[in-house]
Amino acid sequence: MTRIIADISVSLDGFVTGPDPGPLAGLGTGGEALHTWAFSDDPDDRRVLREATARSGAVVLGRRLFDLVDGPNGWDETTGYGAAEVGKPAFVVLTSSPPESVRLTGLDWTFVTTGMPDALAAARRRAEAAASDRGEDLDVVLMGGGATIGSALDAGLVDGLTLHLAPVVLGAGTPLFTGKVPRTLVQRGVTPTSNATHLAYDIR
Repeated sequence: MTRIIADISVSLDGFVTGPDPGPLAGLGTGGEALHTWAFSDDPDDRRVLREATARSGAVVLGRRLFDLVDGPNGWDETTGYGAAEVGKPAFVVLTSSPPESVRLTGLDWTFVTTGMPDALAAARRRAEAAASDRGEDLDVVLMGGGATIGSALDAGLVDGLTLHLAPVVLGAGTPLFTGKVPRTLVQRGVTPTSNATHLAYDIR
């Protein structure tokens, strides 16, 4: 069964970037601390990253995040979605207009201009096709940014939420939760490391 899983790193005070994120500093001031766990040698951090990316049949992201990862200081051979932990899933970008060109031509990009439900539907089709080819269940992973995940949560389009809670207080930045729509979560897993507390929830 293909599920929609939102997966993102967040500070103790609920921010997914630091203050003043922009094209040259996508995570804002101090926001790099949110992702320390993803580059650590801690075996539990490595396992969490490996398991999370291995289940990815397709990945959804918003246009601002796409512009960062496809920009000149974005992903390369050693950095990117899961880096060496995963192959190359399909990527679906929610945007008002597709870009004129793409730098990362080695990745499979689909641009959807007709809203979040259509973007998730396109990603689900790609994930189900990949699952059929591999003979295993795969999910759609909603990787961000924060506003994209927040809108999907508010719309009730997400089945599960994985948070990587970093031991940092940023004070300001991009909030993950806006308080618009209350949700009941069922805790499914907790993995503490020195770099983060990895939390997995089902959403009712």
